[in-house]
Amino acid sequence: MEKRKSIIAGFDIGGAHLKVTRAEDGRIVEAATIATPLWQGLHNLTSALDKAAPIYAGADLNAFTMTGELSDIFPSRDTGVAALLDQISTRFPTGEKVVYAGPSSFVGVEQAVRLSSDVASANWHATASLVAKLAGDALFVDMGSTTTDIIAVRNGAVANDGYTDAGRLLTGELVYTGFTRTFLFGVASSAPVRGRLTPLMNEYFASIADAHRILGVLDEEDDRHPSADGKEKTVDGSIARLARMVGRDATYLTPPEWREVARWFSEQQLRKVHDAASLVAGPLARDVPIVGAGTGRWQIRRLAERMERRFVDFADIIPADDAIRREASSAAPASAVALLAGRQS
Repeated sequence: MEKRKSIIAGFDIGGAHLKVTRAEDGRIVEAATIATPLWQGLHNLTSALDKAAPIYAGADLNAFTMTGELSDIFPSRDTGVAALLDQISTRFPTGEKVVYAGPSSFVGVEQAVRLSSDVASANWHATASLVAKLAGDALFVDMGSTTTDIIAVRNGAVANDGYTDAGRLLTGELVYTGFTRTFLFGVASSAPVRGRLTPLMNEYFASIADAHRILGVLDEEDDRHPSADGKEKTVDGSIARLARMVGRDATYLTPPEWREVARWFSEQQLRKVHDAASLVAGPLARDVPIVGAGTGRWQIRRLAERMERRFVDFADIIPADDAIRREASSAAPASAVALLAGRQS
């Protein structure tokens, strides 16, 4: 009789997205990222899990990590961890399930409640741990929709200075900027308009997704939330939103001029990430590559060029079916917990 395949589902429960992957015999075969505005209520998580059900159906083991405990529907991070663990128990009342707890590795749900400080926002540690096993020494950079993790990996182990979000903000290992959801005034306070540095409107008129759409480097599948004005996600729509940020109408500049304004915002974001990466990369040898994951890999490639380091795509080093490598990299923490749990099972 043929031995049954080992099927492991990986979940990353975020405050804006649910990421789910399926690993069979140590290889990612399916992956998905689903918009999950957790700040609007836990019912959005239930809905996202319903949509993702075909991916984790029949899994022998479900492995979880999270960042959604930071959502403002919860009065504290500990409360958020407990609430999400309760959702996991409710959704998966039977079958084996484990939760990633950083240095404590995988633990059961009941133990995870007692280790909430290790469980909270530990998804970066899971992905960096997998990179350590696959690539050895590296500067690991994962830019998602909202944040960027920058982690040194040395001698096959995660070499982090901070662990909590607060600690990593201080060390440069967490930069609160992402490829799509970041507000433009989160990366700059002004922008050049026909040779004049113009202060920005301090309003959510546009996001960095608009800048990247205008530049032609945005995969529309990665921009899963509504635009700032709720209108169309087209280059013209993005230009109109970008124009409001500098108090103008879209007709004030030509499309090539608006592309230069968009380029300014993307550049300002890259500079923030570069500053932090320079700090984190300090102890690493010059020939150590940058391993990039997440929806912002285009930006990470530019970072590698600027730092004169070789770029290695996380999508190319993980065991995955070729057709879903990109999706598996965009859902990197979910891929990581699925693969890491498989190594331990």
